[in-house]
Amino acid sequence: MRPRRPAGSSSLTLPLVPLLLVLLALAASVVPGETADPATFITRHWARPIPPQGEAPVAWSALERSLAPADCGACHPTQYGDWKESLHARAYGPGIAGQLAEELRRDPGAGRRCGACHAPLAEQSPAVGAAFDPQLRAQGLVCAGCHVRGQRRFGPPRRDGSLAPSPAAAPHGGVTRERGFLRSEFCASCHQFPPGGLALNGKLLENTYEEWRRSPAARQGRQCQDCHMPDRRHLWRGIHDPEMVRGAVAVRLAVRRGQEAGVPTVRAQLTIESRDVGHHFPTYVTPRVVARLELAGPDGRTLPGSVEERVIGREVTLDLAREIADTRIPAGGRFVLDYRRPAPPGARLRSSVVVYPDHFYTGFFTALLEQGAGPGEADIREALAATRRSPFILDARDIPLD
Repeated sequence: MRPRRPAGSSSLTLPLVPLLLVLLALAASVVPGETADPATFITRHWARPIPPQGEAPVAWSALERSLAPADCGACHPTQYGDWKESLHARAYGPGIAGQLAEELRRDPGAGRRCGACHAPLAEQSPAVGAAFDPQLRAQGLVCAGCHVRGQRRFGPPRRDGSLAPSPAAAPHGGVTRERGFLRSEFCASCHQFPPGGLALNGKLLENTYEEWRRSPAARQGRQCQDCHMPDRRHLWRGIHDPEMVRGAVAVRLAVRRGQEAGVPTVRAQLTIESRDVGHHFPTYVTPRVVARLELAGPDGRTLPGSVEERVIGREVTLDLAREIADTRIPAGGRFVLDYRRPAPPGARLRSSVVVYPDHFYTGFFTALLEQGAGPGEADIREALAATRRSPFILDARDIPLD
């Protein structure tokens, strides 16, 4: 979700033109039923706006005609079960719905810009008119957002790599298989601003695809899907998932005791290594990671003056007008916090690394409510509560020094 500015600030237009429309020239159209080279397919597939699906063949059942995820789940229960638990299913959740409740009255184009990624189908946009389905919009990035165009179903190659289409007599006319589904460029449409898009301090606000393209993962041939859709699971886990983060970064703590001028001291080094992250850690401006070292006395209380804390993230102002700091770890890089303090008898060294996946939105939604969120207030309050539930402890240690 890309936030609007709080009330009282100038309007903000977030360009959502797909990166590939800038990088790639549109190729000649492909005959229906034939597969395209990945670049051509991706460019055509994510051309905005996505046209309405049109009328389905009269012979199709109501289930085959449906764009509702639950109906897709009738034949694809595993994929539907995964999607239902994913952030894609909440792409048009209370946070964006609450913002747009007022924004759409002042700037109808805002809905189209945000919806291009958060609810991309024409049938999810009020501008379509009779085809608009508000329930479908509320479900965010639905199955059809990636897999249906013009009532044709598209999907990845078979697991053996073949592109043989399904028989025409198969449900909903079968599926056209495209290699583009397995490439990072498929994700770039919503996870990368184009050149000339909103940038702060010379860096695009949304730059995940380019971060990946310059990463060790890209040089090794690993795609976004390899980490975020392992075994083709539709979970898209990321910074909100503690297990995912723990598997992608390594946290180490080295401790050395000694004396300086006869005074017992402790030296420590807390290292966070981006070992298996295919882009900056964290990417985008919403998360924050806080690394902290401190000493505690025999009573367990933090000793005054012993706290050393560093923030890892890209901090920007709430109106997205200025970058305050960028301390993120590039893919394959590391963060180091050096620590040295006198260590009185009975002291303990404590370290912690805490992840705040929705840090920016906690402040942003709080500001909206203070200024007046209008008709979206209930949704914004719900979204704010969710941001406050999302932090988790990535790593914590408590080491006696005696």
